[in-house]
Amino acid sequence: MSEYKLYGMAESGHTYKVALMLELMGADWQAEFVDFFNGETRTEKYRTELNAMGEVPVLIVDGQKMTQSGVIMDYLAEKHNQFGGNTADEKREILRWVLYDNHKLSALIGPYRFMKFIKDMPDNDVTAFLKGRFEDALSILDKHLTDKDWVVLNRPTLADFSLCSYLYFGDEWGFDAEKYTNIVKWLDNLKGLKGWKHPYDLLPKGLNKG
Repeated sequence: MSEYKLYGMAESGHTYKVALMLELMGADWQAEFVDFFNGETRTEKYRTELNAMGEVPVLIVDGQKMTQSGVIMDYLAEKHNQFGGNTADEKREILRWVLYDNHKLSALIGPYRFMKFIKDMPDNDVTAFLKGRFEDALSILDKHLTDKDWVVLNRPTLADFSLCSYLYFGDEWGFDAEKYTNIVKWLDNLKGLKGWKHPYDLLPKGLNKG
């Protein structure tokens, strides 16, 4: 039996953040598929037994359930002494970028991709709003990476894993590689880490699309 059980699916960038960190740490973990697209997270059983918020990912360790990707990654970094900060200032800077991702990137790219790629919706006022906001956030990240290999320190941290997650689905929502060249270099740095895998190679898929 694996030390960690991770509930989620490949299409979820938030699940991928945690899965990628577990894989790069060399942790003993297994993926448990959640049938999100057929409504599993909305069932009373799921919300009672796994996550009252009706979300993925959920990490099970030592019988304890943990939710919210940022919280899970912080726990893993502290437990394994990998990919976290060594000082209070470093930890706060990592947290700053994790929160930035959750508010400005994942929270906007995720629903935009869902609407455009998964549901095949035409452009509308909502998609235009989402795109405008996350493109501005990408520009800020790209500028930040101008002279950096990693987002916070001179090594990868959980901030990198948080920020990168939905960007590896870029072909599904129209990521402009020519516009964000520093981000592309940074994503390549992550790909170069031993153990890196694309979401669709790391987790079970819920859709045959793409």
